[in-house]
Amino acid sequence: MSILRERIWQLCVLNYSRVHLNIDTTVETLYGEQQGGRKGHNTKHRGKKGYRPVLCFIDETREYLVGKLRRGETMSGKETAEFIKTIKAHLPGCVKWVLLRADGEFLSWQSVKACVEAGFHYIIANKGCDPPFDSKGWYRPWKRKDIEYNSCTYKPTGWEVPCRFVAMRIPKEQKQPSSLPVQCELFEDDRYTYRIFCTSLKGKPHKVIAEYDKRADVENLVGEAKREGLEAIPSGKFKNNYAFFQIVMLAYNIWRYMKIMGQMSTKDNTPDSKGLSGIVTNTIRIARLKLLFIAAKVVRDSNRDKVRYSTHDARTPAMMAFLRFLDVLGSKPRPWLRGTTWPQRFALQGS
Repeated sequence: MSILRERIWQLCVLNYSRVHLNIDTTVETLYGEQQGGRKGHNTKHRGKKGYRPVLCFIDETREYLVGKLRRGETMSGKETAEFIKTIKAHLPGCVKWVLLRADGEFLSWQSVKACVEAGFHYIIANKGCDPPFDSKGWYRPWKRKDIEYNSCTYKPTGWEVPCRFVAMRIPKEQKQPSSLPVQCELFEDDRYTYRIFCTSLKGKPHKVIAEYDKRADVENLVGEAKREGLEAIPSGKFKNNYAFFQIVMLAYNIWRYMKIMGQMSTKDNTPDSKGLSGIVTNTIRIARLKLLFIAAKVVRDSNRDKVRYSTHDARTPAMMAFLRFLDVLGSKPRPWLRGTTWPQRFALQGS
């Protein structure tokens, strides 16, 4: 997959020197006695066994980078660190700057240390740490909003060096009827809902948290991967399911690359090239259905198998323009053989 990714980036002239990586875990509920099933965090089916795969996506291209199928247990600090260490080996050679965004399950000194050793910047949601923020350091970047922000440097117990923590606090809504006296909170912290993050970035706290909030799109990517077949458990053996997991994610990436090339084909000025503009913004499943529902039939003529599209279908000209665009890309010299402007990490393997 790493070789395929770098070749697609070169073929489509994707020269991202800065990328944002979003990591998330999900749950695949098991309904049998499959190997590796464990009872863990499963909000939809509490108490049932499941797998807990971890996935990492590139935000710029929305493609799957690396991941693994796991037993249904919460990730330990050692396991998250080992996962982070594997990321750098799968990035294309043009990438120079990486920002890693993850939820509280990844917060540990081992994870932070792995990010530092890999040269990654990071924003990880807080889970279990209680940084002491200066009461005079809270500020409001917007006067019309009651949201306040702060930051501090704090060394949690067991960590080797202090790290930066940023926070935002939101006033809790009073749900008591107006006819009753308002019960005031004893401590100031009880009046607010806090969001705290550990980060290596040095900007203003509200800008750092705004950068982390862009990670929310990873939920849509995980949902797409599940609809592609990630939720299917074809075997009772864990290794077989692990192989199926990687095949599903490979298929997910291939369709993601189809959408990228579809977007490239719409940049032409011909009217036919604009017909596939819809699949660029659609989800993978809808984009695939739009392509598969174009009327066509397979015939054999002159000892050759051919696909004939209906001339009465209004979508046929756009499909033919896209196929011609793919033929043009295939006829060009391979960019990974004639050299590029950025170092190639995998492109010469298996040429």
